[in-house]
Amino acid sequence: MSIARIYSLLFAILISTAAFSQARTVSAIPLPAGYKRLAQPAGSFGAWLRLLPLKKDNRVYLYNGQLKQNQQAQYAVIDISVGTKNLQQCADAVIRLRAEYLFASERLEKIAFHATSGTLMDYNGWSKGDRWILKNNQLQRKQMASPCSGHACLMSYLETVFSWAGTLSLSRELVSVKDTRKLLPGDVFIKGGSPGHAVIVADVAEDAAGNRIFLLAQSYMPAQDIHILKNPAAASPWFTAGFTGKLLTPEWIFDTSELSRFPG
Repeated sequence: MSIARIYSLLFAILISTAAFSQARTVSAIPLPAGYKRLAQPAGSFGAWLRLLPLKKDNRVYLYNGQLKQNQQAQYAVIDISVGTKNLQQCADAVIRLRAEYLFASERLEKIAFHATSGTLMDYNGWSKGDRWILKNNQLQRKQMASPCSGHACLMSYLETVFSWAGTLSLSRELVSVKDTRKLLPGDVFIKGGSPGHAVIVADVAEDAAGNRIFLLAQSYMPAQDIHILKNPAAASPWFTAGFTGKLLTPEWIFDTSELSRFPG
């Protein structure tokens, strides 16, 4: 059995244990009346996101263990590590979730992200000992480490990605979604640049007329727990799809044109 498969099974056990202890998952966040969750194919990114466990502690902590100053933005906190370095910020949280999904799905060859400079950093290369070093103001690949595997190897790879990637590079890897009425779990609202921001669609529901609502998750600066956002315009964490103009979130305002999706 592969290391990735073992980790996938352990993750499933963690989810089951969390459910047994009455801890919630994203899929348990209550829906407004008249809506049901949008069906997702087994093994899809959207189905995986719904299994993410939520902490019982609703407070958001920073990477250094301190409480985030603004404790009003979150509806719930996802139970996934933030690390001890100021690295896993907004785009990094999206990258982390996507990489964890691909790792659990044993699609290791798909785990690859570009640095802001354009350099491709792939997990397969990292696991074989490749590293990326800055030389003459360019990131260059060099085989200089022993091969590695397992989740610790993935996390060491991601720390390097977090250091060199950001909203600008991630925005270039995504494809634009023109119609917010058709958004899906795993889609990303992203403003590339400095400053920029990114939030990920954690779940989508639909009513009998086909009107969709959605949940958003984010990290922010400094690096902090990934959390489900409140909708500032409603007494609910659910946002309404099909909006025009601006999407108001607790700590950022996105344009309709900034909805994107991972290709493939």
